[in-house]
Amino acid sequence: MQRTQSPVLSRLARLNPTTVFLAALVLVLVGLFAPGAAGGVLLLALAAGLVWLMTVTWPVQAPATRVLRLLMLTLLITIALAKLL
Repeated sequence: MQRTQSPVLSRLARLNPTTVFLAALVLVLVGLFAPGAAGGVLLLALAAGLVWLMTVTWPVQAPATRVLRLLMLTLLITIALAKLL
């Protein structure tokens, strides 16, 4: 491991991508179907994790990927805030 590499990121890199996708899908679905503020808070927590991951991986992403990720993150945050109101 390099000195500048985070142990959290190296651990995330070893995870099975299908498992991570399915876990994120389950979190989104639970957040969407959970009533009221509980679902909104869960979606905002997921969005916070995605913001952190996006800031770490930003320099190595293609511009088209950046736009798509920002669009999806904006949609997730909008839905979370709508559930909180």
